Amino acid sequence: MAINIMVPEMGESVVDARVARWLKHAGDVVTVGEPLVELETDKVDVEVTASKSGTLASIAHGDGADVKIGDVLGTIDEAASPESRVQGPESAVQSLPAVAQGAEVGPASSVQSRGATPSARREARERDVPLAAVQAEGPRVTREDVRKSAGPRDPGTPGRRSSSGPQDPGTPGPRSESRVRMSKRRATIARRLVEVQATAAMLTTFNEVDMSAVMALRAKHKQAFKDTHGVSLGLSSFFIKAAIAALRQFPRLNAEIDGDEMVLKHYYDIGVAVGAAEGLVVPVLRDADRMSFPAIELAVRDFAQKAADSTLSLDDLRGGTFTITNGGVFGSLMSTPILNPPQVGILGLHAIKDRPIGVNGQVVLRPMMYTALTYDHRIVDGSEAVRFLVRVKELVEDPGTLLLES
Repeated sequence: MAINIMVPEMGESVVDARVARWLKHAGDVVTVGEPLVELETDKVDVEVTASKSGTLASIAHGDGADVKIGDVLGTIDEAASPESRVQGPESAVQSLPAVAQGAEVGPASSVQSRGATPSARREARERDVPLAAVQAEGPRVTREDVRKSAGPRDPGTPGRRSSSGPQDPGTPGPRSESRVRMSKRRATIARRLVEVQATAAMLTTFNEVDMSAVMALRAKHKQAFKDTHGVSLGLSSFFIKAAIAALRQFPRLNAEIDGDEMVLKHYYDIGVAVGAAEGLVVPVLRDADRMSFPAIELAVRDFAQKAADSTLSLDDLRGGTFTITNGGVFGSLMSTPILNPPQVGILGLHAIKDRPIGVNGQVVLRPMMYTALTYDHRIVDGSEAVRFLVRVKELVEDPGTLLLES
């Protein structure tokens, strides 16, 4: 009996996908729950697993093909499964050791039943590392687990490239070129950035923040905070708390436009932009106003790890009322962030640099950060945007007041 392998439903905001890589070839034996194919969407990577045991009979859409929800990716011949060929109690008993042994060394390995992230599978293929030999530090094998198992790369023997990534152009000449197809996520990012610039009246206002008080507070409590909560006290929690306090004072920055109406949100789901291999992603802290400093730092750390391992879920990325992005981690001194629609505000953070400033009539060096607020001028006035950013500055420069605002 032929069983269709379908492109699954992945949330109402995801309507199509791209076949990143088939993990099996036509004719391979597959078992229930075994990953068959990786799909790219504009938000997350998804593994499609076998719903039945059998043989992969056909592949309808190969690597790189664009598909829609409900499309048939291929078929499984259930009649060709090892279980279907077992006849009678005696043969069933005789077949059990062979099936068990096959589970140890074949497709349905203990690693696959435990699970490995898509990025871990790609890393293992590129480094020629058997997943069964990788020790996982968590419930699933991650890319970092594979890297630790493989050790450092030999510079003279680079790993193989995946079919969806940049292709080796051979020996490039002085004027060589290569073409690399954009990933689904990168293509969507490109389209959305153009769309938002065409539809929103974006303006950006700037300010600078003296980070002395926050850095002193972090230095004083750094070790105790980590010992107690198992995570470092970073900058994220200070700015998220400050932004929420400022959003309460200037609620139009926590809104969206729906036709000729403003939808003012009375909850605070803060998106935190995180860099990933295929482009920036923005996982969301739900009800961030109710989260403590440790809870925020733990969540941001987990988002960064999930982004690196390609394990962010659609729920992690859905929604959001306001976004914070930190170009400073890459060394950016100043930038103009672009709105994350349908949101009407985004706060950009930047690198901290010692700069001379005037304090009480004297020029002193202080650790300073430029901040930027991009806003949709259709519903946010310039004075609101400027005062919002000033309020964020005031709160971060006097972090003790964040306890009163929380």
